Amino acid sequence: MKKAVVLLSGGLDSATVLAIARSERFECYALSVDYGQRHRSELVAAHKVGQSLGVKAHQSIRIDLSVLGKSALTDKSIAIPTEGLTNGIPVTYVPARNTIMLSLALAWAEVLECHDIFIGVNAVDYSGYPDCRPDYIEAFEKMSNLATKAAREGNKLTLHAPLLYLSKKEIIRLGVERGVDYSLTVSCYQADEEGSACGLCDACRLRKAGFLAAKIPDPTRYSLP
Repeated sequence: MKKAVVLLSGGLDSATVLAIARSERFECYALSVDYGQRHRSELVAAHKVGQSLGVKAHQSIRIDLSVLGKSALTDKSIAIPTEGLTNGIPVTYVPARNTIMLSLALAWAEVLECHDIFIGVNAVDYSGYPDCRPDYIEAFEKMSNLATKAAREGNKLTLHAPLLYLSKKEIIRLGVERGVDYSLTVSCYQADEEGSACGLCDACRLRKAGFLAAKIPDPTRYSLP
């Protein structure tokens, strides 16, 4: 089996991507990043998802982006928006987060002598983040193949973003077909310690709408009725 590093946040999208990688017969090495986010319940969820889907190994790396501030996901003095999706890049954008995470995944992939990385970015039903778009994914893959010893020696890396052009409805149906237990996942930007979701943030709204459109019961635990 070929090896793949899969970025696993504990949310709906990354769990689906892990299931896709596994269905494509990759031996999966999950990587989660504790970057100083508001809650740790998504990291707990990531390990539950990894166990459920049978990862070969699971690394969790601590890198505190909260010291940089400027994101509602790392700075509790900035309120999480709960009024619904708006135009522009929201305050929940974490500066360079995907670039940092992908760089860590790239380093681990090179150590593992694997040439495939999976990430759950989406450019359809998403919040407008600049590092979830096709041109970004293409550029990072190109950079990776200039930046590593492995690639320079002929072992080119492929960056897989299988959800890039899918709606949440399509993502959920795909995951259910591949055995994802979405009750284990946490998507909410301000989930409590038990992983219960607020139901109001952008991530919750997109997730709710996805299950509704897919006509699949939503297993999310909500802290508010």
